[in-house]
Amino acid sequence: MDWSIEIFKYIFSTVGALLPIVNPLSAVGLVMTITADLNDAERAVQVRRACVYMFFILTTFLVAGGLIMNFFGISIPGLRITGGLIVSYLGFRMLFPEAQAISGQERAEALHKHDVSFTPLAMPGLSGPGSIAVVIGIASTVQKGEHAVLDHFLVVIGIAITAVISYLVLRAATRLNQLLGTTGMNAIARIMGFLLICIGVQFVINGILDIVAGVRSS
Repeated sequence: MDWSIEIFKYIFSTVGALLPIVNPLSAVGLVMTITADLNDAERAVQVRRACVYMFFILTTFLVAGGLIMNFFGISIPGLRITGGLIVSYLGFRMLFPEAQAISGQERAEALHKHDVSFTPLAMPGLSGPGSIAVVIGIASTVQKGEHAVLDHFLVVIGIAITAVISYLVLRAATRLNQLLGTTGMNAIARIMGFLLICIGVQFVINGILDIVAGVRSS
């Protein structure tokens, strides 16, 4: 077995699948709004905690993904199709925005909270239903491999890399907001939305192909 290919497959495919969905660039405006009364050092603490929380949330769903599927009797094709629909929906919302990432009530509550790292930054800001669905889908894939423990570890590394990238982006929230402006941030959000739609549609296609292959084999 070529371990370099295995490492590339799971680590970078995990980052590639998660990063457009987590989309830390879209959270820059949220960070600037709900941490407006904090200084730069305090904002950095909130961002760091949020990314750590995101890592543990997604890792928990990675480990418990198989148990969740077995408990509720969810098949892999069903999970892929459902996850694809969720991801596509989030992509359409980013491509054609109609509402804020969080509701007005959540935003108002966040403005009066001292610690906003877990909610709304980590959840639903960074680790929302789309990223959780993707992680559970990845869990269903690695469980079928010959080296499940190692594959899980490689996916965890991918999640950690995604968290580090998110931290670096959000840590530079002030500069990014000033550099790109509202127009630039909206343009990047739409590009990410298009990529999400492509990923979601591919998930649905893979799920349908799995169903067709199962019917043919039976």
